[in-house]
Amino acid sequence: MPSGAMTEDMLSPVATATGATRFGPLEKVHAFWFAGMSCDGCSVAVTGATLPSVESLMLGAHPGVPRVVLHHPVINMESGPYYLQPAEQAVAGKLDAPYVVILEGSIADETIAHLQGGYWSSTGEEPWGPDGELRPVSSTEWIARLAPNAAAMIAIGTCATWGGIPSAEGNPTGAMSLMDFLGKDYRSVLGVPVVNVPGCPPIGDNFTETVAAVLYFLQGFGPLPEFDELGRPAWLFGETVHRRCVRGAYYEEGTFAEEFGDPECLVEIGCWGPVVNCNITSRGAIAGLGGCMNAGGACIGCTMPGFPDKFTPFYSRPPGSLASTTVSRMVGSVIRPLRKFSNNNLNREVRWDKQGATPSAYSRERSEPSGLSNVGHKFYDRLRRHGDTARHDADVWGKRPDESPSGGSPRGDRANV
Repeated sequence: MPSGAMTEDMLSPVATATGATRFGPLEKVHAFWFAGMSCDGCSVAVTGATLPSVESLMLGAHPGVPRVVLHHPVINMESGPYYLQPAEQAVAGKLDAPYVVILEGSIADETIAHLQGGYWSSTGEEPWGPDGELRPVSSTEWIARLAPNAAAMIAIGTCATWGGIPSAEGNPTGAMSLMDFLGKDYRSVLGVPVVNVPGCPPIGDNFTETVAAVLYFLQGFGPLPEFDELGRPAWLFGETVHRRCVRGAYYEEGTFAEEFGDPECLVEIGCWGPVVNCNITSRGAIAGLGGCMNAGGACIGCTMPGFPDKFTPFYSRPPGSLASTTVSRMVGSVIRPLRKFSNNNLNREVRWDKQGATPSAYSRERSEPSGLSNVGHKFYDRLRRHGDTARHDADVWGKRPDESPSGGSPRGDRANV
């Protein structure tokens, strides 16, 4: 690449859509990624996204979705003044396409740092100081300058969506979320409130899927996607962790882990899953794999606005779980034996029941069902077959009465054979 070339210059020859293939008025949308009080974990998580991937969005590989010209301090080849040039054009209203702003990390109160002659987080330098002097431009200032004309403002990760760890009790930065900073009345130029995709870090696919959905809206292909009252994608955060948890059935049966590594429900050793909105257990962390509870970890509520202050101390039993787990144990003490009773019966062939033996080399030491168990299973079978219409005479479907054997009764036909 020649000196001064931009990442977009490298991708444009293979990514630019023609009027016949872009399926909408927008060929591209710029995406400015800024980091506030952040650990960069959100950036790492998004690079693992596959549905869709960052690469496919940048290459315009999805029909109807305008290609994304991403301006990210890590992945872009350009640096210094060349990197800042598109943002400067956006502030001046001279950018060649609509833009969205993505914030990773919380917004710090830069007035606190300014009193000490410094700043909390910044991106580049601009001649915006006294007499045109170069000075660092904080992420907070970039957000304030770009938000009025943005097509959408998107917060990624719990720090950006709710303030997160940097805003925890006792912090010196005055950190807050993007929504807190812009206020409840903020709307983008297309009428979109702040979009929040929480998580510490978030699931990469949750973020890229949300971005794609918003881009479809910007392209005019449909209404704004459904978001809940806090700006979260409703289809992703509408359920609690517990409802999709791979360990949820243990909770129902009143069986709980005593230490990490046990396969049962983790509520009694610090899991907040029943009251936390997140889809980690059903979607997985990366490419459908992993995820906190799936891998044996307890939910500590990292997607929630109350994180971390309302969930500490971590890995301690939530006080409210005492009532629910007590009831679960009472119900489970009845349900578990009944299910085990049925399970034992369903693990046998009918032939084994008639012969009174299981011809398996693995069951030589296994006792056969007792007489009482056999009586119970026969009674259960009578209940199961009570409403079975196949046991009663019925007309043969699809035939006229004169074509049906014995007047349409398959049972009568068998009786006459």
